[in-house]
Amino acid sequence: MKYAIAVLDIGKTNKKVAVYDDSMKPLEVKKRKIGTIRQNDLDVEDIENVVSWFFEQLKELGNKYPIQVLSVTTHGSTLVCVGKDGKPSVPPIAYTNEVPDGVHKRFWAAVGDLKETQRVTATAEIKPLINSAKLLWYLKERWPEDFQKTEHILFYPQYFGYRLTGVPSADITYTGCHSFLWDYNREDWSNVADVLGIREMLPRKPGASESELGMITPEVAAATGLPADTKVTFGIHDSNSSLVPYLISQEQDFVLNSTGTWCVAMHPTDKVEFADDELGKMVFYNLSYANQPVKTSVLLGGLEYEAYTDVLMTHHKRKDWPDYSPSMYRDILANPSSFILPTVVPGTGQFPDSVARVIDEGESYLFADILEGRRWPGAFDDYLRGFALANLSLAIQTRIALQRVDLAPGTEVFIEGGFRQNQNYGALLGAMLPENPLFLTELEEATSYGAALCGKALADGVSVESLKDFVSLDKKSIEPAVLDGLEGYVEAFLGNLES
Repeated sequence: MKYAIAVLDIGKTNKKVAVYDDSMKPLEVKKRKIGTIRQNDLDVEDIENVVSWFFEQLKELGNKYPIQVLSVTTHGSTLVCVGKDGKPSVPPIAYTNEVPDGVHKRFWAAVGDLKETQRVTATAEIKPLINSAKLLWYLKERWPEDFQKTEHILFYPQYFGYRLTGVPSADITYTGCHSFLWDYNREDWSNVADVLGIREMLPRKPGASESELGMITPEVAAATGLPADTKVTFGIHDSNSSLVPYLISQEQDFVLNSTGTWCVAMHPTDKVEFADDELGKMVFYNLSYANQPVKTSVLLGGLEYEAYTDVLMTHHKRKDWPDYSPSMYRDILANPSSFILPTVVPGTGQFPDSVARVIDEGESYLFADILEGRRWPGAFDDYLRGFALANLSLAIQTRIALQRVDLAPGTEVFIEGGFRQNQNYGALLGAMLPENPLFLTELEEATSYGAALCGKALADGVSVESLKDFVSLDKKSIEPAVLDGLEGYVEAFLGNLES
C-alpha cells in the first residue's frame, strides 16, 4: 500500500471517517452520532464537535495507515457564513428549522416568479430551508448586523475543507444542488445571489470535486499527526458522491434510487429541461462531479416511514420488522379503503401541499393526532396491516418520484441505501414498475466510496472516469410482487390526495 485515503463523510446525524487503500479496498470505518444543538430557539449544526471528533479519528487512523489524501462529502442544504476571524458570523442553523410563512413570502417578493426561477436555476422550492438561498435570506433577516460581517459563504463540504486548508471555495455539485444560486445556462451565480447581495461573499468559480483544494494547515498537521503535504479535495455533495461509482461503471441508461432519510431519485441526462407541468413541482437538477446534469426528485421517505413505524412499534410494544406477506397486501387491495398519505414534513416530497394523515374507511386521522394519542385509526390495530400500509405509501411516492425524472420503459433502476433491506418495498415497487428491471446494489458505503474515488483521482493525478475498473457493482434482481388490484389502489391513493 503506497498510500491511504480518508473520507470525512458527514451525514445529517451519523458522522464517519472511512479509510481506503490505494486499490480502493476499505480498511476501516469510524462512526459517531452527532446531532444538532439548540441555540436561539433554533437547531444548529454542532460543527465544533464534528471537527474535534474528526481530528481525533484522523490522529488515531493516521498512526495505522499512510493517509495522504482527505476527501470530504456532506449532506445537503447546509452552509456556514465565516467572518474575517475564520469563525461563523451567524449560527450555522439546520435546514430543518421551521420559519414563519412570512419569510417565504418576503423571499419570493424580492426574488420574483417561482417558476421562472426554477427554470433558470433548475431548483424546486423545498421547505423549510432546504434551498440555500432561502436559508441565507433568513440569516440576513434574523441577524442583519452579524451577517454583514461575513467574509465567505461556504457550503458544508467546503466549510470542512476550509477548516483543513484555510482555503475558501465551492464545488460544482453542492453549488448546483437545489440552491437557487446557480444559473445553469450562464454557468455562473444567479441573479438570486445579487438580490441577496452576496456575490462578493461567494467564490468566483466552483471547482471540480476531485480537484486539489490545498494541503492541510500546519495547525491541522499538528493536531492530527498527518504529514504536512496531505492533500484535500474540493469536496462533494453526498447524493452526487453516491452516484459516482454508477456514473463511471454503467454505460446504459439508469436511474439511481438512493434511499435513507431522504430518498433521492437521480437520472443522468444531457440537458436541463422542464416540462410546463413540472414547474412548481418537486423536480430539479443536480450537477454531477463531471458538471453534467442529473434530473432529480426527492422525498423524505425514510423519515416518514420511521415516523409511522415508530408509532406502530410504540403502540404494540413490538420491535420486529414484518416479513413480506402477499396475503396481507391482497386483503388491503381487495378493499382499498385504508391509506397513509404524506407529508410528515410540510412542504417537502412529491406532494408538498399534502397534510400527513391516515384515511381509514372514509375517515381522516391527522398524523399529529395519532402521534399525540388523541385519535387512532382502526387499521393500525393490526401491526402487520399498519406496516403494509406504510410500505404501500412509500412505494407509491417512490414511483411518482421516479416518473418525474423521466424514467422510461426498459431503463434499469438501482436501489441502494437503507431500503435495500426492505423486501416489502422492493416487491411492491417492482410490481408498480413492470416495464423496468429493478436491482438491489451491494455497494457498501456508496457515499464514502464515491468520495474516495475522487480522492484517488487526486492522488494519482488521473480522471475519475479512468477508475471504473475499481468499481465492482454487484446487482441483485428484484422479484416483483404479483398482486391484483394494485393499480386501483394507486389511483385511489392519488384520488385521496386530491380530495
